[in-house]
This record gives sequence, structure tokens and C-alpha cells, in this order.
Amino acid sequence: MLTLSGALRIVIDETTEREGDLVVDEGVVTEAARTGGETIDVSGCVLTPGLINAHHHLLQTAFRTLPGTRGVPMADWLPTMADAYARVGVDAELAHAAASVGVAEGLLNGVTTVADHHLTWPAGADTVAIARATAGAVRGLGARLAFVRGSARDDPQEAAASAEAIVAALLPGADGGVSTDGMLQLAVGPAGVHSDSRETFELLGEVAARHGLRRRTQANEQVDVAIALERYGRRPIDLLEEWGWLAADVTLAHLCDVTGDEIARLASSGITATHAPGCDLPMGWGIAPVAALRAAGITVGLGTSGGGSNDAGHLLADARLAMQVAPLVGPPIDARSVLAMATAGSAAGLGRLELGHLRAGAAADLCVWDVSGAADAGVADPVAGLLWANPGRRPRHVVVAGRVVVRDYELVHEDERELVTALRERIDR
Repeated sequence: MLTLSGALRIVIDETTEREGDLVVDEGVVTEAARTGGETIDVSGCVLTPGLINAHHHLLQTAFRTLPGTRGVPMADWLPTMADAYARVGVDAELAHAAASVGVAEGLLNGVTTVADHHLTWPAGADTVAIARATAGAVRGLGARLAFVRGSARDDPQEAAASAEAIVAALLPGADGGVSTDGMLQLAVGPAGVHSDSRETFELLGEVAARHGLRRRTQANEQVDVAIALERYGRRPIDLLEEWGWLAADVTLAHLCDVTGDEIARLASSGITATHAPGCDLPMGWGIAPVAALRAAGITVGLGTSGGGSNDAGHLLADARLAMQVAPLVGPPIDARSVLAMATAGSAAGLGRLELGHLRAGAAADLCVWDVSGAADAGVADPVAGLLWANPGRRPRHVVVAGRVVVRDYELVHEDERELVTALRERIDR
């Protein structure tokens, strides 16, 4: 049992807050007062649900700030990244090293669950080994992982066979694509209509249907729209609808270039969305009209995307950015709404309703944010201040499934320096 004692504010969900103690027992939040176990003094702190990074490419953690990858058209960015992957060589060792650093970075910034849309599968690669290495790295740190068997111009039959093999190896016998302890989830997801064929979407969709997996893809960044129009004479949303990928089990990342009619169609389909401003804005690929999506009834989560387009895996900083850019494409969005996007909104996109809030019975994933320092002095609203003040903010403690995984700003289960050294050595080779 774990008791977090004396919080200045506890964010239960988007509409409910209180002060005082939060009690965790057997990995879940409980309302009952208990004795025993560990007590952590959190006076002067705000408690929030753990942040959920709903769209990442963990492999790209090894490929940040590469020359020729900043502020360029995606048509130039993609081959530059592909050349870098080929030079280093993508294998299970690299996947483990990159995921270890990427998830460590996330945990240190308050991310307790990450959705890794893995798109890079070299010819002849042991795809099960790559998936297992990624999952092992995340489990070793104590975080939750949603691993997405993606595809980017892969042979459709091979991609589907690989997805089947990954399910059989990592979650044998599991129904619904989530491990019994909730720490690992599997999903499928082509990169987008700009990259993958109708056959790929259909075959991966069949794998998802057989095993109850979520489906995820990327849609309507500017290049996605341009290629779809050139190749098919139609826009991406039209193709996704025709190919059976507008449904309640689908999450669409980006959605920068969408029309009012498309937003209405997306809302009626029941899809969820993921906003990734830390990628799309600096790369010049567009800004999603998040307020319009939410007003239409679409649940929106938040993601950083990968290190190849967003060099930081700091989801709270991207939440702050989301507030700042919202007025460029619609009305402003307040801090609590954006924080809800980074928690409950992202959880909904994963179909994980036990995550993203701190109501009784919720999975005990949470962050302890110390707001007693100079960066928060003069802040009238400590919850809004989490996003508006201190752009580089990090949590003092992070708890996942009731276990402390970051304590006093340090990882509990791994040595951060050793993880960094391992990645550097692998890249140098």
C-alpha cells in the first residue's frame, strides 16, 4: 500500500479536484483509509494522473537533430531518415537501446504509458525480436507500453504475418490485446494512405479483428493529403472510410488538414484522434484544429511523435505548446482541457478506461509535481500553472501500477547514465 499525504491539489479528472491524501492499494486508487505501507509527504505538490503519450516512434530517439531533417518537406524528410536507419542498422539491440532511453525520458517527464508506432522493419529482420526487445526495455523501467506493429511500404502479407507472430509471442492467449497485468498492449497501424496500400490496411485490420486489437494510423498531415490526391484522386479520409478504417476502434494521429465536412464524418464514425503539435508545428506540416475536433464530439489525445521530427519526448511541454497554438486555428483551449487530452483523452484512444484519471478503482498511475519553487511563485491556479509556468517542468515522483518508478527526480529501476551510454555505443557501431 502507498499513501501520498498532504497534497496541495489532486486532479482526479477534468472536472474533479481536491486536496489531501491519495491512497493506493494493490495497484489501484482506493477511497478507503488504510494503515501500513509507505507514506510519501507530497505537501506543496499537485498530483495528476500519469501522462499518456498516445503517439511516439521510440526508435527515432536514436536519430534526433539529424542534418536535413528540420523544417523540410516530408518528401525530403522521409528518405533522410531512411538513410540514417540503413547506416546504423535497425535490429533488436537498437530497438532495446532506443526504447530504453525514450521511455526513461518520458518517465522522467511524467509519461507513464507510451504508444510506440513502430514503422521501421528492414528486409529479413526478426520482427518478433524487435517487438520483444522494445517491450522488455519498457517493462524493465516500470512503464506501460502500447506497441503498434506498424507498416511503411511493407509487403502487406509479410506485415500481417509479422503482426500475427508478435501477438503469438508477446501475448499468447490474451483476448483484447492487453496483458493480464495491463503493462503491455498490442495494436496494428499502417503509416498512412500515403505509404501503405488498401491491402495492407485490410490485412492488418483482419489481424486486429481476430485478436481484439486497437487500430491506429496517421492521417491528413499536408503530405498525406497531397499524395492521396495525386495517387488516388481522393483525400485520405475518403480512402480510410472506403477501406474500413473509420470506426470506434481506430485512432488517427495528426489530422492537420481536415475540412468541416471531414470533421463531421470523423465524429459520426466514433474514431479518436491524437494531436502532435511538437512534431507538426516546427516541421511546418500543419496544426490540427483541436477545438473544432473536440466541439464535434471527437475525443482527442496528445502525443509527441518521434525524435526524428520532435527532438524532445516531453509531453507536458507539448501540452503547453498545444495551448499556445490553438488560437492560430480556432478558439483557445484551457489548461485543464489540454491536461485531460494528455491523460484521459489518450487513454480513450487506447481503449484503456482504467487509465488517465484518479477515481476510485483507477490504475494507480500518477505524477507528483512540486509547485513550491520559484518557477511557481505567484501562480494563482496551481493546476493551470503546471502547463503555463516552468516549460521544462519534471515530476518529483512518478508511480505506475502503484509502484514508485521515479523517486526524487531519479529513475528507480535503471541507471539513466548507463542507458544513455548503451545507446551511444550502439549508434557509434
